[in-house]
This record gives sequence, structure tokens and C-alpha cells, in this order.
Amino acid sequence: MRAPARLGLYGLLLVSVFAVAFVTAGAVIPEQTVQSWTEETEQTDHAGEQDMGTGGHETHTDDASSLGLGVAQDGYRLTGVTAPAETGTDGDLSLIVTGPAGDPVTDFELEHERELHLIAVRTDGQHFHHVHPEMNADGTWSIPWQWDAAGSYRVFADFVPAEAGEGITLSTSVQVAGNYAPAPAEPATTTTVDGYEVSVTGDLVAGASTRLTMAITRDGQPVTELEPYLGAFGHLVALRAGDLAYLHVHPHGEEPQPGQTSGPEIVFEATAPTPGRYLLYLDFQVEGQVHTAPLVLDTTGDAGTDHGEAEESDHTDEHEEGGGHDHD
Repeated sequence: MRAPARLGLYGLLLVSVFAVAFVTAGAVIPEQTVQSWTEETEQTDHAGEQDMGTGGHETHTDDASSLGLGVAQDGYRLTGVTAPAETGTDGDLSLIVTGPAGDPVTDFELEHERELHLIAVRTDGQHFHHVHPEMNADGTWSIPWQWDAAGSYRVFADFVPAEAGEGITLSTSVQVAGNYAPAPAEPATTTTVDGYEVSVTGDLVAGASTRLTMAITRDGQPVTELEPYLGAFGHLVALRAGDLAYLHVHPHGEEPQPGQTSGPEIVFEATAPTPGRYLLYLDFQVEGQVHTAPLVLDTTGDAGTDHGEAEESDHTDEHEEGGGHDHD
């Protein structure tokens, strides 16, 4: 038999085998499962891109970008991320934001009194840092840096490009060598930091805007000397446990004036996109010193319940404005 004929016969045999396999699979595998596989495959095809600067796999779905889990959004990209490779080594944490044309962005608007907020936190929620690097003439942001624990970290850049006029949060992952001892976060509505007792009240409802109230005391007495910090009497970062999705949280009330004090309560409006566990990091300032209180909340329902709808209704008319161990 000639070679073309043999190949044609082989191809026909393969078609027959695959046809039988497809019919068999349809008979023993539920259609819902097959559809689920298809959807997962489509998501995988669109979700992965290698960041050569850090070796991290970044997500690029629309949901991921809106939650700060993408290395790129709306033409803006986080590039040139460098940091010390292991614990106990001094160096710089540096990054560049490029714009839609591919050039470094150098014109930013102030947001919470800074042009760029840098958040670094280990994937288990520990070792949180909220700092403010400085930008040089070529658009490189940098800050002196030393990692205090090994592990995989997510580094966020939160900023408002002047050309876009809207806030963008980009992130990437950084691996830090050393002995890694994970410490997963457990629910905690109270904590003590630097002698201050901090508590949170309020339900976090998935899919609804809900009110969270932070109360600060010291030696059992309410703290009423809270000073303005980043344009409010407190700054709250909220991250979803697991993937560290970044939530934008807004404080209630008018922007404080220099020299004004407040306390002991700070009220925020937060929206959890999905049910789950959320890591809260409250920054507050007393006598010129910034303190960070870590708290952990689980969602109590979703917006489809009566509870969630009531929460959303309660706060519709509210006026809105607008953690770490290290601050700069």
C-alpha cells in the first residue's frame, strides 16, 4: 500500500476512535461537568502571563484586574520590579509603571496624600508593609528594603495616573529565599498593637457595601487623640485571604484639617466581592507615630439575602470620602 493511502486510512481510524470516545464520555460524564471543564480551560487560556522580573504568574481576567491581581490594566503595566532575594539582605524595592504607549509614567495625581502607595504582604497575610517610595526622573520608584521573613509575597502599586484620572492597582509576586514558616490568619475582631487595643464591629457582607467601625482604646480608656494620616483619621487596607485580592475601602466623614484630632472610633465603608475571609490592616496615628492593627473577618452572608439588602439600603445615602508594620 502506498504511503498516502496508509496515512489516509490511519487518519480515518483515528477519527473513528475519537468519535467513539466522545460518545462514551458523553454517556458517563454529566454535561454539567463537561461544561465546567470547558469554562476552566477557557479561563486558563486567558489568565496566565509570566512576569520575567519576578518569576510570578499574573492573572489578567477582568475581575482580577479590578481587584489588583493583574500586572497590567487599561494599558498600564507594572514592570522592572526588583527586591532583595533573601532575608537579612539590604537593598532597594523598585518598580516602574509604564503607560499605554509603553513609556514610564512620571505624572501622577495625589491620592490619600501620596502619588503611589506600595503594599507588600506575604501570601499567608503576615508581614504586611504599607510604604511610600520615591520616584526619580526616569520614572523608577524605589525605597530601601530588607525582608524580615522568607516566603512568597505580593507587591501592590496603588496610584492614579494623571492622564487617566482614575485609580489603578497593579501587583506582582516576589519570592524571598529562607526558612518559610507559614502562619495562616484566623478570625480576629480584636488585637493589641504597641499598647493600643483595636476592635472592629460590623458585618462584612459579600456583594454589598457595609459599614465597619474600628474602636481604639489604651489601658481601657478611649483614645481621642487620633491624628490625620493620609487624609483621614485612619487608613484601612483589606485583602481577601488566599489570593490577596485588593479591596478599596473608603473612610466616612470630611477630610480632617491639620491639628484636628478625633477618636476613639473610625468608620469605613467596605465591599467584599465574594464570600470568604478578609484580612484588614488599620493604620492610625497618635503623637506622630503610625501604628498598624491587623484584624480578620469572615463574611456573614451575601447581597442576595435580606440582611445584605438591608445593609446596602442603610448606607446608600452615606457621604463617602475619598497595616503595616512599616510606614514612609
